[in-house]
Amino acid sequence: MRPIFIGLLAALFFSFAFIFNRNMELAGGSWIWSASIRFFFMLPMLLIFVHVRKQVLPVLQHIKKYPKEWIIWSTVGFSFFYAPLTFATIHAPGWLVAATFQLNIVAGSLLVPFINKSNRSIPIQSVFISIIIIIGIFMMQLEHAENVPIKAILLSVIPMIVAAISYPLGNRKMMQLVDGELNSIQRVLGMTIASMPFWILLSIFGALSHGAPTPNQLVQVFIVAVFSGVIATILFFYATDLVRHDNHKLAGVESTSTGEVVFSLLGEMLLLGFFVPSFMTIIGLILVIFGIILHSILSRIQDKRTLKSNRAVS
Repeated sequence: MRPIFIGLLAALFFSFAFIFNRNMELAGGSWIWSASIRFFFMLPMLLIFVHVRKQVLPVLQHIKKYPKEWIIWSTVGFSFFYAPLTFATIHAPGWLVAATFQLNIVAGSLLVPFINKSNRSIPIQSVFISIIIIIGIFMMQLEHAENVPIKAILLSVIPMIVAAISYPLGNRKMMQLVDGELNSIQRVLGMTIASMPFWILLSIFGALSHGAPTPNQLVQVFIVAVFSGVIATILFFYATDLVRHDNHKLAGVESTSTGEVVFSLLGEMLLLGFFVPSFMTIIGLILVIFGIILHSILSRIQDKRTLKSNRAVS
């Protein structure tokens, strides 16, 4: 339950990204600045935090040892994840973006045969439970998605499919590369550093096409950087590190990202004057919570089986 709880806490803080990105878009701010400036703010905060713990040098040494792998998978895990996610807020409210992003739950499990070298089996039980969660999300958003134009849905869904695949892919490949040599915070710092070339190029394009960001956008991006970029990412990476050798548990932790939908829904209701949940939305919410509970139960069952197996061997 500990990794599940940490994952849910990460989802709470990550929901700030969906809410504030949508708010900035409605206020006329460019998605390019919302995406790139977040990582420019994250970098010095992470550097200070890791430097205080005297852990910066191992990160730089590891990047120097595997520069190509760090740049590729950091760009995939951070850049190809967050840039499409932020772009999607142009065409859809935060709840729809958050709901579509939950495709990462199934994507993470289906990517196992292409990522893992030793254990290539797809966690079928976890995939079925994840589908229950996605059905719940679909029910939550069905009523409201009817009011969204088809073009807007496509321009939000396609980027979110890219984001939903990129996030677990980049995260899992980096866990394999690091293999416990760096802790979660060090890994977040390293991926932030290695993804900088992409964000610099994107910000140059943003400056040429949209001009400078407004002071109001800078303040909101700073809030997103602290809560969603630093706190949420560190918590989520820490949770996945705890179960990185178990595909079932890893799928369970990744499923906690569904909490982002619930938290984004509540946040938009409170901050943006959004809708009141209908009966269908409440049923969907129950399915989401039920799916997360099933994932935690499955993890406990796997624990007991492993324990019995170890005792039998000994």
